[in-house]
Amino acid sequence: MVALTENTSILSNPSRLTIQTIKIAAQTTAIRCLDWDRERFDVEFGLRNGTTYNSFLIQGEKIALVDTSHRKFEQLYLEILTGLIEPTKIDYLIISHTEPDHSGLVKDILQLAPDITVVGAKVAIQFLENMVHQPFKSITVKSGDRLDLGNGHELEFISAPNLHWPDTIFTYDHKTGTLFTCDVFGMHYCDDHTFDENLAIIEEDFHYYYDCLMGPNARSVLAALKRIEKLEIATVATGHGPLLKHHITEWLDRYQTWSLEQTKTEQFVAIFYTEDYGYSETIARYTAHGITRTGVVVELVPLNSTEPQEIRELVSQAAGLVIGMPPQSAIVAQTALSTILAAAHHKQAIGLFESGGGEDEPVYPLRNKFQEIGLTEAFPPILIKETPTRVTEQLCDEAGTDIGLWLNRDRAIKQIKSINTDLEKALGRISTGLYIITAKKEEIQSAMFASWVTQASASPLGVAIAVAKERAIESLMHVGDRFVLNVLEEGNYQGYMKHFLKRFPPGSDRFAGVKTYPAANGCPILADALAYMECEITSRMDCGDHWVIYSTVQTGRVANINGLTAVHHRKVGNHY
Repeated sequence: MVALTENTSILSNPSRLTIQTIKIAAQTTAIRCLDWDRERFDVEFGLRNGTTYNSFLIQGEKIALVDTSHRKFEQLYLEILTGLIEPTKIDYLIISHTEPDHSGLVKDILQLAPDITVVGAKVAIQFLENMVHQPFKSITVKSGDRLDLGNGHELEFISAPNLHWPDTIFTYDHKTGTLFTCDVFGMHYCDDHTFDENLAIIEEDFHYYYDCLMGPNARSVLAALKRIEKLEIATVATGHGPLLKHHITEWLDRYQTWSLEQTKTEQFVAIFYTEDYGYSETIARYTAHGITRTGVVVELVPLNSTEPQEIRELVSQAAGLVIGMPPQSAIVAQTALSTILAAAHHKQAIGLFESGGGEDEPVYPLRNKFQEIGLTEAFPPILIKETPTRVTEQLCDEAGTDIGLWLNRDRAIKQIKSINTDLEKALGRISTGLYIITAKKEEIQSAMFASWVTQASASPLGVAIAVAKERAIESLMHVGDRFVLNVLEEGNYQGYMKHFLKRFPPGSDRFAGVKTYPAANGCPILADALAYMECEITSRMDCGDHWVIYSTVQTGRVANINGLTAVHHRKVGNHY
């Protein structure tokens, strides 16, 4: 075994993976796996500062390991762990939830310590049985259950379903006041600081993480906060990023404030999916991402573990419903479908998708039933037959955006009609050019008709573009992404305007029937554009309902040296 001291780091140079071990409380050690260069985390994140995967060792009279790590850390993590403790001496392996970045090494731990007892929520134990494919000892826990490790380390478990997995539990150590929360209160932020000493440096990443992962389940966040409100918390031991110690009240208050803001909105979409079946949850989260970009709140609801009364209440309150078809053999899920049908009403929007599990309930008979009730179909059924790809992700994201925009239609019309002051009329007199933004990333490509474009710097050469947050192309407009700015010509833009301003079904080809050729950065150049510029995004600024995208210009050319840029004149400044 490797002899280790506190605050030890082991480095794997080729892939920039490091591990930090440090004592965070009495007989409690954090094993922090630092992934410095990770650039993306599922659909939700484009990472700027890498991430960490945090695991914890509690050594009372009995010993508990809280979570493991990502598989990419297999060798480093197991070397560190065996240096800290002989694995066969570990009595309990507590699983906060079974997402692979935290449970990726469970099977390895079971091989090193076959007599270990796995502790988790009922759903977590079921998931693990399908993941490790070997028998293991287990204890199922729920809110209020306790596990005594001795030496004062009495662990209390708190259920926190849907944050952000259905099997999530918190673990509270009554001796040290440490609350182990896995994903909740975390952030994707990687540096050598174990704790949250500098709030200002990490607060943006903390908020971004909440918006992407926890915001879609704001009601569940509030329920979890209520369950822990009487605990005396000295440290929040998160699964990602720095541990929270210096500003705990501030962090928890922000979760409370943001979640209350989410749940007070006029409308939300309930997305129903089936855990551990096909790609049901993956598709649900892709769709949720698109919905939240329109400012509409999402509630993710597992069909096979949510009480009928709760389903009935959610359906009756929701403005929109998205349903992933469950397997025909799942009796509980089938009962849930009947509950949804009984509670649905004609003012709602509906969207359906098949999960790709092999025995999905047929989508079209259910579609017909909702249409008979009078619900409006926000997007055509999504049929998943193969492993989801980036194309699938974009399809679902755009479908989510469509249902969000449909729900916002009355608000948008009201906003347009309500503003008629001299200020808005004056703002509308700012004239702008007409452009088409074209972008491509891997196999995904998209386009946007734009008028809010301006040169923003001369050294380096840079342009700024305002992109509405609900635009489909927004997912391709992050730092490091590339696009082409196509300048439209006066007298020769009407065809492009008609084509690119029309409503595209989710996943459809924006360039069908449009003549293009590839730029050096791989993005499409419009053949009849007056000029084009190849750009790379270097920063984004949040400006309310738009992102302002600043990009450096790499190269460009003019097709017609005598041509003039098409100009757009508006009457008011509250819409375009």
